[in-house]
Amino acid sequence: MKERIVITGAGVVSALGCGKADNLAALKACRTGIAPVRFLSTSLKDKLVGEVPFPNEWLCERLGLSEGFPRSSLLGIMALQEALKQACLLSEGKIEPFPLVSGTTVGGMDLTEKCFPSFSKYHDWGASTEAIASRFSVISSSTTVSTACSSALNAILFGANLIRNGLYDRVAVGGAEALSNFHLNGFNSLMILDDKPCCPFDASRAGLNLGEGAAYLILEKESAALSREAQVLGIVSGGGNACDAFHQTASSENGEGAFLAMGKALTDSGLTAADIDYVNAHGTGTVNNDASESAALCRVFGDNLPPISSTKAYTGHTTSASGSIEAVFCLLAIQEGIVFPQLNFTTPDPACIVPTPGEQKPVVNVLCNSFGFGGNDSSLILSRYDKR
Repeated sequence: MKERIVITGAGVVSALGCGKADNLAALKACRTGIAPVRFLSTSLKDKLVGEVPFPNEWLCERLGLSEGFPRSSLLGIMALQEALKQACLLSEGKIEPFPLVSGTTVGGMDLTEKCFPSFSKYHDWGASTEAIASRFSVISSSTTVSTACSSALNAILFGANLIRNGLYDRVAVGGAEALSNFHLNGFNSLMILDDKPCCPFDASRAGLNLGEGAAYLILEKESAALSREAQVLGIVSGGGNACDAFHQTASSENGEGAFLAMGKALTDSGLTAADIDYVNAHGTGTVNNDASESAALCRVFGDNLPPISSTKAYTGHTTSASGSIEAVFCLLAIQEGIVFPQLNFTTPDPACIVPTPGEQKPVVNVLCNSFGFGGNDSSLILSRYDKR
């Protein structure tokens, strides 16, 4: 039997606030973080976004940093700091340094936009990740994953494989993404931004609200975590990645890539569809994505759909960071015994699943979906920890 991969720390920053406590309180209160643009200098001030509610100056002061870091790195440092602190690794002198695997697409684009046609030294993805890693002596190296909106989830899968293949006892995994003009104008050109708060799976859905944020998990080999008496928060039971390459931006009608990713995750975990207690859907609010994901979910679960909701109506679509932010939310769902309610849903669409209004119930296994442009689709299963 393969040794389990456990989670010993988690940190998150989103439009709902900084830290797991603020994010959980907002989720429980059904309080969205989507609002008009406040901090990004853009001509699209009328667009609603899931912006982290603090300027860079506040983030730098909170972290004890001088200004000059890209916003994505600042958000990442804050989230990783919370994860390392919970895992008791910030000042653990006996632990051999371990790698960071982080997903992003924008990187340091926000700084380049301010000095273009020059380029910021943090412009590329790897440099923005290295800026995060450099703040923590316990981090030995960094790797950046960039697969559009599945980046952070793929970073989690990649990190789990590093442990599974015996290369490391522990890895920090997740993603960080900040809003930028490149970001906002790009999605606006695709005409998939909703002018109102997004309503995933609803018949009236008209698109997504972009968001920003960061989240990281500390993954460890179970024996390594127990040997240092770390608190175990949950288990990475399985994951899967597939690419249907149907279209540059659209998903196939039958959700083939999503169907394959979920099936691979179930096979990897040794679980069946009936074992899943909650699905945190990709659920962006676009007409195409929600119908395609619904088709895939029905192919996987048949007539026995578990509770399903999308938390993007709380945070906006945080693109490359969405997989790790929502993985932290899934971990909270397990710990709190709660299925987070779907916001803004009023009218069922025959082409879509009907999301849950939310409920308090035992949650043992959660499926988290994260699907990217080009059909790069990933699914992750997190489970409650039982030492036996």
